[in-house]
Amino acid sequence: MKQKVSKEVTKRVKELTSLIHYHREKYHTDDAPEISDEAYDSLVQELQKLENTHPDAKRPDSPNEMVGGSVHEAFSKVTHAVRQWSFDNIFSKEELVAWEERLLRYLEKQDVHVSKLAYVCEHKIDGLKVILHYRGGVLERAVTRGNGVTGEDITHTARTIDDVPKKLTENVDLIVVGEAWLRESELQRINAKRAKEDVPLFANTRNAAAGSLRQLDPEVTKQRNLSFFAYDIDQYTGKQGVPEPQTQYEELQLLAHLGFVVNTHYARCKNVAEIQKYYTSWVKKSKKLPYGVDGVVIKVDAIELQAQLGHTAKSPRYGIAYKFPAEQATTVVEDIQLQVGRTGVLTPVAHLRPVRIAGSTVSRATLHNEDQIARLDVRVGDTIILQKAGDVIPEVLSVVKELRPKFAKKYSFPKRVAECGGDGTIERVPGTAAYRCVSRDSDTLHRQRLYFFVSKAGLNIDGVGPRIIDLLLDHALINTYVDLFTLKVGDLEGLPGLGEKAAENTVKAIDAVRTVPLERLLAALSIDHVGEETARIITEHFGDIDAVRAASMEELSAVYGVGDIVAESLVSWMREKKNVTLLNALLKEVRVEKAARAAVNGPLVGKTIVFTGALPTLSRTEASDRARRAGAHVTSSVSKNTNYVVTGDMAGSKAVKAATLGVSILNETEFLKLIDG
Repeated sequence: MKQKVSKEVTKRVKELTSLIHYHREKYHTDDAPEISDEAYDSLVQELQKLENTHPDAKRPDSPNEMVGGSVHEAFSKVTHAVRQWSFDNIFSKEELVAWEERLLRYLEKQDVHVSKLAYVCEHKIDGLKVILHYRGGVLERAVTRGNGVTGEDITHTARTIDDVPKKLTENVDLIVVGEAWLRESELQRINAKRAKEDVPLFANTRNAAAGSLRQLDPEVTKQRNLSFFAYDIDQYTGKQGVPEPQTQYEELQLLAHLGFVVNTHYARCKNVAEIQKYYTSWVKKSKKLPYGVDGVVIKVDAIELQAQLGHTAKSPRYGIAYKFPAEQATTVVEDIQLQVGRTGVLTPVAHLRPVRIAGSTVSRATLHNEDQIARLDVRVGDTIILQKAGDVIPEVLSVVKELRPKFAKKYSFPKRVAECGGDGTIERVPGTAAYRCVSRDSDTLHRQRLYFFVSKAGLNIDGVGPRIIDLLLDHALINTYVDLFTLKVGDLEGLPGLGEKAAENTVKAIDAVRTVPLERLLAALSIDHVGEETARIITEHFGDIDAVRAASMEELSAVYGVGDIVAESLVSWMREKKNVTLLNALLKEVRVEKAARAAVNGPLVGKTIVFTGALPTLSRTEASDRARRAGAHVTSSVSKNTNYVVTGDMAGSKAVKAATLGVSILNETEFLKLIDG
């Protein structure tokens, strides 16, 4: 009996199918992707889940039954001697275990009984799949995957790649499968040249590699310095002394013997636990590789078992692609709510359908302010592309408007917000895109200020977060910042969920910040317009807390980077009677360090440096602090006066601009070596 499928599901499946087909063509055929691979994978995942849950909603043209894209008309068509496939994807250890269980069940049905399977793990290179034909050890033809049945003849451009042997070490006939790829440094060089010529930049290394191989003029390809890894043998006619390999491991060894460049980071794994260990070890290390890698390809090692397992309509059963944690994903905005911040500023937050991204599940993303909502045109019910790299806060990049439901309405700020206190009235801050509470006396704001005071951006009291603050407030143990420093272990013992050891650790953590840098204290006090960067500028100029307290409006506004608005806010706060009393009491509990002196000599003294993207180990604040202590001037934009740009994940346009201007580009390791002299 057919399961009844709702109109909403049918409509969503239809829209996803159409959208995926569009982006597949842009990626595979046009070499001009409009969204990231990760966002594309996320759309495909959603469609697969809907098709699995509602089989009757699956359309005849489902992209989940297709391989690659269409063949470009500019090239000769070649029918593959061996059908080409694309691997299915998995994204978690649980999916890996389920995949192995499916393999064992399938083999058992085929009356093949094995107690366990061995595997070979290889890097999933982010490039263009190329199939090479050799006769008598001589390169005869190179073909793209195309739609899996028919590909494009690219022999003229493949011959320009140094890693593609024109003559093998043995006179054998074979068909080899591999990946053409481009170094990140080459992409930056190519894009810098294209920027000067005012032509569109390549989106990524895969896009550039594919575009380079699909050139009619091989000289263009040759100038782009492509590389090639061989990883599979589709067909082999050997000779005496060069036997046909029996395992995937032996295939890789034979390819190296024949003269191919083989990625050396492959490994034989006896079980799922070893696969997971291999995968985990490369999640972070992969960022340091000269080529793009977005996951691990896992294949059953024994070729005889590969043949027994065979293929589905689209993919080999014996192999799977275990993708690295995505830094972009698609999800749906279920609500937009306003969050009251410590200074009374209201931040719109998108409540999302939970989605796994960058190794964790995310259900919230800030929308910043009214202008950002208008720029994105994000609405409740919209499908969005979300980005998150490492510890960076999730960011809404764009709206997939092709999937917008009819009921979606533009978001408007309300007139009142209950958490603001008073009658809840809110107002737009003159000259900015922000709204704030008119009244500042609500319990919500009071708690937010205390949360921030103990946070990493404030005094950074280890282990003391919102849960502990709420517990202390609810039991009337604190009311102000000062009260935190008067707590004793006995005050905390017996609080719900807080045992003796936890109580001791809380008091120790508070005692550990009784000596605090001036810039941290200024930021922690929740003074309007005085954030971390402004607090640092004020600290560098005035040096100690007494000078800051005594500073006039004129003195403050004259400091570069401060200005009239910050000066007025800081002076008003420092002169208000309740704040004077609070700060006097706080200074009896903590010792405020004076500003640290910057280095007077060294390779970074007087240099201008820009950080872009998520660094592997340092936060943006930590990296900037280290640069400033080394005597550098840290800015947020790249210009001809910039000396260094330090790049991490998702570096984007700043790295491209640096390459265009000839600015030195460093990774985190190179930056730290420079600081160390």
